[in-house]
Amino acid sequence: MICAIVLAAGRSRRMGVQKLLLPFGGKTVIAHIVDQLLTSTVDEVHVIVGHQRERISRELSGRPVSIVNNSNYKSGMLSSVRCGLRELPQQCQAVLVAIGDQPAINTELIDQMLRSFAATEKRILVPLYNDKRGHPILFSEVYRNEILTHYDNMGLRGILNAHPDDLFELTVPTSAVLSDMDCPEDYRREIALLEKKHQRETRREDQVK
Repeated sequence: MICAIVLAAGRSRRMGVQKLLLPFGGKTVIAHIVDQLLTSTVDEVHVIVGHQRERISRELSGRPVSIVNNSNYKSGMLSSVRCGLRELPQQCQAVLVAIGDQPAINTELIDQMLRSFAATEKRILVPLYNDKRGHPILFSEVYRNEILTHYDNMGLRGILNAHPDDLFELTVPTSAVLSDMDCPEDYRREIALLEKKHQRETRREDQVK
């Protein structure tokens, strides 16, 4: 069983509004990324909420996801990762940690990561674009307790640094793994990329006709 943890507890301070509820492709940002996970081969999706948890939970109402409240969300992202890990079922064999403000991450990329993870003997997988590591991060459940008790000052980078021999860097064809949304400029960039994608798809459809 592969379980996904979606980090959606942050305060969106630099954006000025709750960025996960901004419109994106006819949905909200958080609904879009959750739907990409739900249509992938991930078995369970757990969404970690904190700031404005009622609004985000309501936005995801009706979707087959588990909502987990992180009352300690102000202490940082690692607290949400740990909150999610504590709620995962024992039969969970691997964990995909996704960031809620990466709307360009899609089902195809997620499934590529899962296939590569299944094919390698390495127990940690990180996507790589232009020699830069990004997100989501995928790791075996054998590291669950280690993450729960270590790396307070480093977050998930700590496990990458601690186990280089058990790390598989998967080269991917998209810069989406490096792009998140912290400020309004980032959001405008993601909307522009989405519009370009729709234009390309429309042109291809017209050519087929």
